Amino acid sequence: MTETTRKASSIRQAVDFGALVAFMAAYAVNRFARGLDGQEALVQATWVLVGASAIALIVGYAVERRLAPLPLLTGGFALIFGVLTIVFHDPNLLKIKLSIQNGLLAVVLLGSLPMGRYPFKYLLGDAIKITDLGWRGLTLRYGLYFAAVCIVNEIVWRTQSDDTWVAFRGGLWIASAVFGVWQVFFIMKHMIKDEEPAPVSPDTGL
Repeated sequence: MTETTRKASSIRQAVDFGALVAFMAAYAVNRFARGLDGQEALVQATWVLVGASAIALIVGYAVERRLAPLPLLTGGFALIFGVLTIVFHDPNLLKIKLSIQNGLLAVVLLGSLPMGRYPFKYLLGDAIKITDLGWRGLTLRYGLYFAAVCIVNEIVWRTQSDDTWVAFRGGLWIASAVFGVWQVFFIMKHMIKDEEPAPVSPDTGL
């Protein structure tokens, strides 16, 4: 990974994390300061999410001069489901977005393994350079991660309160960061010579 790519990745992750923090802060203000119920607070906070998602995509393009596939995919989902949430005034659309997004990624990644193709390599772009065996292992790991997030999110949003779901969404970003760091050890075993690994979070923060 070049120094330029590393800096661009760090900037993008910082912006993505900032977008999630802004969303959670907006929810807290509307829920506890303004006294709105959970669903109304989520709808109001979604305005911030939509704006932050657009800013994240713009910054990502500015620092890399392109729209990286994974941030574009997840950012696009955030914009689409965010707008739908606002238009239909239904926060469940925002909650289910996490399930659809991660479920789709899980199906694509895990479904590609029997065919010997690794779309995760395309999704990450130039973030890392590893052997085909490494890509296979990484595709399996991230595919299982996305499947787990999809299942857990379905359980949480359907059985728990809005406050709990928002807290879960914040905790999920931390879990994804830890997961990304954990994968560095696997990546190092399959790294192409002269490359330096960096953690790749499976959560864009949106």
